[in-house]
Amino acid sequence: MLAPPKTLVNIGTSFLTSRTIKKLQARGAAVPAQQKTFAGLREKLVKTAYGQELGLAASTSYEEFQTRLPLRTYEGFMPYIERMKRGEESVLWPGRCSFYAVSSGTTAGRTKFLPVTEDMIAHFRKAGLDSLLYYTARIGHSGVFQGKHLFLGGSTTLSRLEESKHPAYAGDLSGITALNLPGWVERSLYEPGAEIAQIADWPAKIKAIADRTWNRDITMLAGIPSWLLVLAEAVINRATSGKARPSHLQGVWPNLECLVHGGVPIGPFIDELRNNIGPKVNFHEVYPASEGFIATQDSESSLGLRLMTDVGLFFEFLPMEHYHENELTRFSGKTVPLEGVRVGVDYALVLTTPAGLTRYVIGDIVRFTSIDPPRLIYAGRTKLQLSAFGEHVIEKELTDSLLAVCQRHGWSITNFHVAPQFINSTIIGQKRGRHEWWIELKPVSLKTPTGPVLSAELDIELQRLNDDYEAKRKGGGLEAPNVRLVMPGVFEHWMREKGKWGGQNKMPRCRSDREVADELAQIARFSADSSDPSTDVR
Repeated sequence: MLAPPKTLVNIGTSFLTSRTIKKLQARGAAVPAQQKTFAGLREKLVKTAYGQELGLAASTSYEEFQTRLPLRTYEGFMPYIERMKRGEESVLWPGRCSFYAVSSGTTAGRTKFLPVTEDMIAHFRKAGLDSLLYYTARIGHSGVFQGKHLFLGGSTTLSRLEESKHPAYAGDLSGITALNLPGWVERSLYEPGAEIAQIADWPAKIKAIADRTWNRDITMLAGIPSWLLVLAEAVINRATSGKARPSHLQGVWPNLECLVHGGVPIGPFIDELRNNIGPKVNFHEVYPASEGFIATQDSESSLGLRLMTDVGLFFEFLPMEHYHENELTRFSGKTVPLEGVRVGVDYALVLTTPAGLTRYVIGDIVRFTSIDPPRLIYAGRTKLQLSAFGEHVIEKELTDSLLAVCQRHGWSITNFHVAPQFINSTIIGQKRGRHEWWIELKPVSLKTPTGPVLSAELDIELQRLNDDYEAKRKGGGLEAPNVRLVMPGVFEHWMREKGKWGGQNKMPRCRSDREVADELAQIARFSADSSDPSTDVR
């Protein structure tokens, strides 16, 4: 099928932008959209082995849905997914599933195979387009559709599932969605093209993208912030050949107007991205997950992201006061649908998806900033809370604390991880537990930070943000944090060892155990000029 003329694309996206502006201005539409979504999902779920096993019927109310269908994490769905992978029909969703997104989340746990059904692909298509229309509605024009959109995603090379009785494949979700783009998007907008998208080796992929795209009309760029910085340098270097070096990407791609980011907090990268991408590029934040596309920016990012209530996902929210991972079934009735949420409360996010993951606890914590329209912020991971001493610190508070300290001093963050440091007779002077921060900063010409300086300021910031931490510190239950500054390459080494280097992979920011910290210590111990990880290594 031929690509539609560019003029037709522009006319169509201008119309859709106008329609999206009206949709976003309407009030009271989110809850009815969720009720309609629930009914549509229920209609499909009753035709599955899972739904029949749990007594789901076409007339099942939401209250009955809560009672009959338990909350589950991935481990609870594993037996059903294994049946799907072997080729069994209508296990969690009607029909057979041909694609599985491989994900290990941000923890160091097992690999997950998340089903990506045809209806799930339709969800990602709609949500992806809608999220970009939220951007054009916010900006007031659809000019971003006049050029090419460069997606810095995972490889589209998939692995055949040998155990399946029918053709089924597994791989990176961004690769699966790239293979299933609408034809008009693939032909009129998508970069870096099918051949380069297959490349799994990230340095080779970056070089190939730079060689292909440096002289193309790129209007939108999307990816993980750390890799976007690497790409920016590669493209600028490629475009410099025999000419004056552009100071940023807009000097190479003059029509670049939008940077789409999500998956990790952009705060630690914002200044460096602005310097390398260009001063006039608009940032557009999205909240994607392997399990579904959750929210996107519709206004100032400080207001939170707009929950996408009409793209095929049904949302429930479990107050964190009732979240106990080993007792989820006991608290299944404590969830609330969208109409029951309150501003400022931390919730574990629960999804029912067009892949048949029903009442699935995905491991994210969210907090609403407004109800109508429904906007929220990502607050962290349920498994990545730091509460070994009862302090209940979440990932967002750690990130915000470090970012505030570094912005005051002009320091740039490369990576960090925080873990508990328990009382140990081999550590002289430690009488109580404390937090241990592993931090890699970018080399700068300004005054080099030291562990004690960072420790004192991080301590103050975290006390300001978290009442429980403040109470533990002032009550003597926690000592001041211990900060270890590591040489460049320690975090990269860890991520490579875990198979998390490149693509959409992220570093776990905190854990209530020392699994990651002890592995970082071992790497640092054998790194050049860092033989003693118990002291600052800069």
